Amino acid sequence: MNKKRINMALLIGWMIIIFLFSHQSAEVSNQNNEFIVYIFDLLGLDLHSAFGEIIDYIIRKIAHFAEYFILYILFYNVFKERKTFSKSLLYSLIGVFLYACTDEFHQIFVPGRTGKIGDVIIDTAGGLVALTVIYIYNTLKKA
Repeated sequence: MNKKRINMALLIGWMIIIFLFSHQSAEVSNQNNEFIVYIFDLLGLDLHSAFGEIIDYIIRKIAHFAEYFILYILFYNVFKERKTFSKSLLYSLIGVFLYACTDEFHQIFVPGRTGKIGDVIIDTAGGLVALTVIYIYNTLKKA
C-alpha cells in the first residue's frame, strides 16, 4: 500500500471515529466518561460538584479541540501529496471546518445531543493550531 493510500485511509478512519463518537446518545456518551470520573475521583476531585461540572465541560471541549487537531494533520498529510504547501494548509483548514459543521448538524438527530456553533469554533480552532504548528515546523526546518 503506498503512502497516499495510507494517508487517505487514516483520514477516513479518523472521520469515522469522530462520527461514531458523535452518533452516541447523550446517555452512552456520559457512560463512556465514567473512566474520566474515576480518575478524577482518585485525584480527589468530585466531577458531580459545581467545580466538577466545570472540569467536565473543559475536558469535553479539550477533547473536541484534540479530535480536530488530529483531523487537520490527517487532512494535511493527504493534501501535501497533491498541493502546494500554502494550499495544503488552507484546504486542510477548510476540510476541518466543513467536517465540524456536518458533525454538529449530525448531532441534531442524535437523542439527547445538540449541534452547537461553539463546538464548530472549538473544532476549527484545533485545526488552526495544527496549521500554526505545521507552518512553524516547516519554517524552522527550512531555516
